[in-house]
Amino acid sequence: MRLFTAVWPSEQVLDHLDLTLASVRGGPAGRSADVRWSARETWHLTTAFYGEVADGVVPTLVETLAEAGADLPPYDLALRGAGVFAHRTLWVGATGGLAEHRAVTRECRDAATDLGVHDDGRARERPHLTIGRSRPGSGPPRRRSSRPRDSSRLDDDPLAGLVRALAVYEGPTWTVEEVLLVESTPGAGRGGGPLYRTVERFALEG
Repeated sequence: MRLFTAVWPSEQVLDHLDLTLASVRGGPAGRSADVRWSARETWHLTTAFYGEVADGVVPTLVETLAEAGADLPPYDLALRGAGVFAHRTLWVGATGGLAEHRAVTRECRDAATDLGVHDDGRARERPHLTIGRSRPGSGPPRRRSSRPRDSSRLDDDPLAGLVRALAVYEGPTWTVEEVLLVESTPGAGRGGGPLYRTVERFALEG
């Protein structure tokens, strides 16, 4: 099973982001030919990515995560701002209880260590929710010399335009009360994206 743990925003938060992105997608920077937008049902903040996990290990992983959740308190988050990873992945950031969120991230990562399962590093220290990726060949032309690139050509980068458009975005606050263990099946979801299935939910009860 290909597994990860994550925090899912509330429906109100997803509605707010969905409405904002609807207006952005319709602008020049949101051209569908340049950006492959993530499906709403995949919007989450990863806390640990385990990759392929043997079925026999999953029950123990579930038990360990449940014990960790029992010691962690609920906390508040809100989505805010935007950025790009590796010139390809467009994300919306988070604000609020970031110290508490990082504590959850550490516990999710450490929960699998003794089982021989390791977070592969995709869960970054900067909490984020991926909303899209650039399509191959959609960015500005690559530089072929040491001369600085003409700054006007930066407008050809669809992700740069979207980051500018979403820089001042801030969504409503929600209280994180649980962490989900999720199975991911690449390519089986809407639009060729991943299909997610919730394996277990862990309440934060500390």
